[in-house]
Amino acid sequence: MDHFIIQGGHQLHGEIAISGAKNSGLKLMVAALLTDGPLILSNVPDIADIRTMRSLLTGLGLDVHEVDGPHHLSLGGRANSVEAPYDIVAQMRASILVLGPLLARAGEARVSLPGGCAIGTRPVDLHLKGFEALGAEIDLEGGYINARAPAGGLRGARIMLPFPSVGATENILMAATLAKGTTEIVNAAREPEIADLVGCLNAMGAKIHGETSGTIVIEGVERLHGAEYAVMPDRIECGTYACAVGITGGDLLLEGGRMGDQEAVIQALQEAGVSVQEDARGLRVQCNGRLQGIDLTTEPYPGFPTDMQAQFMAMLSVAEGASMMTETIFENRFMHVPELNRMGARINIQGRSAIIRGVPRLSGAPVMATDLRASFSLILAALVAEGETEVSRIYHLDRGYEGVDRKLSACGAAIQRVHNTH
Repeated sequence: MDHFIIQGGHQLHGEIAISGAKNSGLKLMVAALLTDGPLILSNVPDIADIRTMRSLLTGLGLDVHEVDGPHHLSLGGRANSVEAPYDIVAQMRASILVLGPLLARAGEARVSLPGGCAIGTRPVDLHLKGFEALGAEIDLEGGYINARAPAGGLRGARIMLPFPSVGATENILMAATLAKGTTEIVNAAREPEIADLVGCLNAMGAKIHGETSGTIVIEGVERLHGAEYAVMPDRIECGTYACAVGITGGDLLLEGGRMGDQEAVIQALQEAGVSVQEDARGLRVQCNGRLQGIDLTTEPYPGFPTDMQAQFMAMLSVAEGASMMTETIFENRFMHVPELNRMGARINIQGRSAIIRGVPRLSGAPVMATDLRASFSLILAALVAEGETEVSRIYHLDRGYEGVDRKLSACGAAIQRVHNTH
């Protein structure tokens, strides 16, 4: 497995182009199941999860091919299979999102249960209850979800989510586009990626509104058609590189970054002492002094995102004073703490909170990534640490970040990707 070798102590200066959003691109690809297409997507990130989704959709019978490179995909054709097998779903939980479109378009679906996840359980019961409200019959057998629409197709319904689950909102939303009548999703997730999915579906002929209000209304249509759509920039990648400026100092233009997508993150950065300003081409991030400790709690959007928790923890580990990070979304998302502590951080876990006592400096050490976002927290720590850090198991990172070593090296970081030969 590949690993990174990082020499700490270099400030970052220059520009980084923010890639398309992983958490949007995957869902937009799945939307191709709702039409014969073609659905042509631009600004698609070139990451492992996108390649896994391509394999899944190709296995279902879609024609997926690149148009002038990996950032521009054409998806078309009709699914000739309704089964998403375990070996694919186990690699990437977003695979569960094929369930809604297959149920709506083909009238049935057989999708493997995702199983456990390194950062905690993410139950799919909200998805299934939503489909049952639309009239589907659900049966769990042999580790698979078997779903079947009634003879006349799915029917619109009012669905109240007990928690604003992003995945459940997206899955129910896609299924409802072809249901008869009107569907209302109450307490729906409000993440910008939801609005991006709605924008794409509406471009395909769907009738959806209310995507930023917490109550989404979908008027079912008979069919959807092909469209061209650009994936939104990745707000998590943007926030991550902003943390890189915070921890190392320097001045970066994050090209394509958008203030409106991440107000809670930008507010937290500013409170910690990082300057973030809108620029005609994106966001300009600067930091030239010692960071200040702050307290943060992860919450559903528009609150502070769980996907930024690990990166902020690394940054705050060298801040002045104490910080507290409380995780309310996932129950096991502090696995990066022991690795950061190996580098000299002083972080103690107390239940769902982590107490971070800022230290003057970190030291390089061999560390191991445990999940996608945690892997970048270790890179951030390594960028400021004295000496050399080796970050292993970076296949986690490759799932969601494009060209990390290339982007950071171009801005002055001393980071090298080493390809293992065994």
